[in-house]
Amino acid sequence: MASVDFRDNLLGISWVDSGWVPILNPGNVLDYFSERSNPFYDRTCNNEIVKMQRLTLEHLNQMVGVEYILLHAQEPILYIIRKQQRQSPTQVIPLADYYIIAGVVYQAPDLGTVISSRVLSAVHGIQSAFDEAMSYCRYHPSKGYWWLFKDQEEREKTKPKSKKKEEPSSLFQRHRVDTLLLDLRSKFPPTFYQPKPGDKPIPVEVKKEPEPPTEAVKQEEREPATKSSAPAPPSKPPPEKRARLQ
Repeated sequence: MASVDFRDNLLGISWVDSGWVPILNPGNVLDYFSERSNPFYDRTCNNEIVKMQRLTLEHLNQMVGVEYILLHAQEPILYIIRKQQRQSPTQVIPLADYYIIAGVVYQAPDLGTVISSRVLSAVHGIQSAFDEAMSYCRYHPSKGYWWLFKDQEEREKTKPKSKKKEEPSSLFQRHRVDTLLLDLRSKFPPTFYQPKPGDKPIPVEVKKEPEPPTEAVKQEEREPATKSSAPAPPSKPPPEKRARLQ
């Protein structure tokens, strides 16, 4: 089984030498980048040959191969170094860019890596959203599908339980009650009534019907008695049966 070199993917690592950070400047940043402990530096490059021969960096234009140049400098915090393949004094092919921020070296990602990372992050976010939405979905054969969220469960737990409202009475019950109340009122009329709330109750004047004289009552009682004592008219006898003539 082939071993995997950590240099195959350098986007997830960084390198720093704290001894160089206070004295870092555009004149020595390439020397700082060419330290042996730097995993981003290729020791087979032309910069190493020029360094061993104690030549100046202008000789890199006359050579062919991999080289490193200082592309941009923004003292004292930012430096950008480019790795490129030189084919002629006027023709080069960029291979990678490295940026140094406060002495820490990072490899700049290429466009394909950036797009792949953004797409992967978006897909992961969408998948997480779908998984969370599915955790709130409920199903019952009699009810179907519905949503049950966490805050809804907390509100239902803290919400005071309200008493169930009693069902209203039916039309038959209301009619019977009204009839009974009217009957009771006719039998026992109110003795007081209150015109407005808070007013003093006023007694009700009940008009009594004049009682008939006792003599008229006795006469009325006698009349039905005499009518009942009168003899009933005699009933007719049944007709006589006649014999048939043969």
